Amino acid sequence: MVGLTRVPGLLFGGDYNPEQWPEEVWAEDARLMAEAGVNLATVAVFSWSRLEPRQGEYDFGWLDRVLDLLHAHGVAADLATATATPPPWLVREHPDVMPVNADGVRLEFGSRQGYCPSSPVFREHLVRLTTAMATRYRNHPALVMWHIGNEYADHTLECFCPESARHFREWLTARYGDVDALNAAWGTSCWGQHYTAFAQIEPPRTAPGPVNPAQVLDWRRFCSDALLELFLAEKAVLRAITPFVPITTNFMSILHGLDYWKWSAALDVVSDDAYPDPADPESHVAVALSYDLMRSLKQQPWLLLESAPSAVSWREVNVPKPPGMMRLHSLQALAHGSDGVLFFQWRQAKYGPEKFHSALLPHGGTATRGWQDTLRLGQDLRKLGELAGAETKAQVAIVLDWESWWGLEAPESMPSNRLKLKDLLLAWYRPLHARGVAVDLAPPGRDLSGYRLVIVPNLYLCTDEQAEALAAFDGELIVGPFSGVVDAADQVHEGGAPGPLRDLLGIEVDEFWPLQDGVTQDTTAGPARTWAEWIRLVDAEPVASYEGGELHGRPAITRKGNVTYVSCLLDDVTPVLAPLLGGLDHVDVPEGVEAVRRGGHLFLLNHTTTRQQVTLPRPGTDLLTDTALHGDIELAPRDAVVLRIEGDK
Repeated sequence: MVGLTRVPGLLFGGDYNPEQWPEEVWAEDARLMAEAGVNLATVAVFSWSRLEPRQGEYDFGWLDRVLDLLHAHGVAADLATATATPPPWLVREHPDVMPVNADGVRLEFGSRQGYCPSSPVFREHLVRLTTAMATRYRNHPALVMWHIGNEYADHTLECFCPESARHFREWLTARYGDVDALNAAWGTSCWGQHYTAFAQIEPPRTAPGPVNPAQVLDWRRFCSDALLELFLAEKAVLRAITPFVPITTNFMSILHGLDYWKWSAALDVVSDDAYPDPADPESHVAVALSYDLMRSLKQQPWLLLESAPSAVSWREVNVPKPPGMMRLHSLQALAHGSDGVLFFQWRQAKYGPEKFHSALLPHGGTATRGWQDTLRLGQDLRKLGELAGAETKAQVAIVLDWESWWGLEAPESMPSNRLKLKDLLLAWYRPLHARGVAVDLAPPGRDLSGYRLVIVPNLYLCTDEQAEALAAFDGELIVGPFSGVVDAADQVHEGGAPGPLRDLLGIEVDEFWPLQDGVTQDTTAGPARTWAEWIRLVDAEPVASYEGGELHGRPAITRKGNVTYVSCLLDDVTPVLAPLLGGLDHVDVPEGVEAVRRGGHLFLLNHTTTRQQVTLPRPGTDLLTDTALHGDIELAPRDAVVLRIEGDK
């Protein structure tokens, strides 16, 4: 992994919170980490109140001893700047540091992420602590990576306080220059909202009725940018004092609130927290999609920074992982490009909201099933060290744009509130995943020339530049419904949908035709739900048509040259995909078995509870068992092979 070459092989470990334990426990922790093969620990994430118990008074001694102990046992540190939650003294001295919700209620201290992203007081104290941390530990031999904040936007995405309003107006001024440009972009002549000064603008707090969707869209942009400014303030300190230490923060898979394309450009290492639900037999598909996003953000290996050894503590029912699933989920992350597997957390907590969240070292200690799983995974990761740094080559890309997502899922004033981007992404990803076809995700403006097939599940907000980038692609292109509807200001394109995609698709959308819950619209390509469209052909050819109802006989799927348009949400998009998959690299596997190529290796992961037979495309050596395999092999339930393919690199 870029920047972590000081730790050879794959990374293994997790969050370590020694401040929750008596110091005499630390030596046992370090000894057991070494026994398990742990080589990286995330330290000090929520330690601000212990490191700075009073303003300007630091207590680094305990952290010094922890880092020295870890280093002595061969464990490196992903050292947090400890700024994820402000200390009580800061909140009590400056109560306006705490965030305010859309109803004007200031939230209370007592959880985590209790801060207003726009607060200059919070930023001042945050930068001071980061400076002290970087200065003290810049030469510590355990330090291999900095960890800023923690799971940004998990609890605090937005704040509606006066300081946030000021910051929002500053952001709007930079974006539009003058208030007339803002009025034009926001369409403020609607409902009498015309502004004569930026000072009149407030965040989209709770109002008597629907709030201007253009204002809400800009608010979504601002909130993502405001948190990024907070991150960048710390990054500037760390880069100045420790220029050669890589920097990360932990993403949260496919998160609606933050534009991860923009955020990832600020990271040296993309890292992710992923918690697939053991009770959901399809969860491995959704998490695979999020892993492919992590790999695609910087088009290089990434790091799974948090996962659960077994049960979590925050679902309505927290089901544990059955035997084999922890290992299988960990191998899946490696298959999709992670250079390691880390967990929350090392030692299971004795108190607090996460006391029942599983850990590498459970409450019952080394006599538990969980500890045996920890030991086995450590052994497996040592066998797989050659995977570190290996890349994935995909021939298919799925386009994901955050601003379009924010516009699509505006809370009010849409033709249907049932269109959810994650559902649209999964509808196309699922059949590709089942066939072992490698998939990248891409922003609409990225160069797509290296792919043979590009899928745009939805591009509600589409600019001329984005349309031009798609038109320049000369491979097979699929565009999903409700695309090309509005511009960057959330204003409907002249002539209606598909706006700047009209020439590319060769169709016009006469009317959106959302479907009520439970209603099925048949097509010659299969049943559709949720959404349909009344479209007119310009110079495209019909591929499938609607059957029955008011849309009977009208085109449902069209094609112009190498471009396919799907105007509805099919239950199964396989009929659309199948003709386009010929010649793509894939592996035929039974249902529930996942096949993933990474570099010169093939992962076969059995997510079912029964034995499965797979025919290997080529012979190779299973790194987990050091066994030569060829032809037909059997995979035990929740088991896997990691095959080094002969002749591949």
